[in-house]
Amino acid sequence: MEKPYSESCDQNKDPILDVLRKEFSQARAAQERLHPCTSHVLEIGSGTGQHAIYFGEHLPHLTWQTSDIVIYHAGIRAWLDEAALPNVLPPLALDVENDPWPTRKVDAIFSANTVHIMGWPQVQCMFAGIGNVLAPGGVFCLYGPFNYHGAYTSPSNARFDAWLKARDPASGVRDFEALDVLAGKAGLLLTQDHEMPANNRTLVWRKRAD
Repeated sequence: MEKPYSESCDQNKDPILDVLRKEFSQARAAQERLHPCTSHVLEIGSGTGQHAIYFGEHLPHLTWQTSDIVIYHAGIRAWLDEAALPNVLPPLALDVENDPWPTRKVDAIFSANTVHIMGWPQVQCMFAGIGNVLAPGGVFCLYGPFNYHGAYTSPSNARFDAWLKARDPASGVRDFEALDVLAGKAGLLLTQDHEMPANNRTLVWRKRAD
């Protein structure tokens, strides 16, 4: 099978990696203070598989678990098979609203460009699932475009939101404040809001240890 390709993954992989180096290192340290374990990252919505390969190669101390809905698995496996990285695992079937979530606790979760594609009920299910699977002290990093106080951060994000809604009225750029409410219900506390290129952000929440 020919590997699927996303230009945006190539464009954003290095800025995201810079954030993950820092945030996932802190996640491992926090987790080991609670109980020693190998750092295990769950990626929600692995898409083409490009991010998993790039981050897995540059963060070899992490075990990177890919996941997505089944229709994307063949493309993800094509990237994984070519790279043959021992720390990047084959994709789990994870429709956040319908599939069972992993039972194993993870100490880090990453997701890129997912919540604006999902409908709001799916976003709610995603945060609830993250709250259940993320170990105390673990971190969740969410990359994408977000609104603040109901306002777009750039004209390009406004145009992107209009395109999303024309394609699927249930989708759209999400308000940071609404996501943070869901995170709080899942036992997560916001620790960082990183500015990223092209009017994107990486939001970071940590799972409360109590």
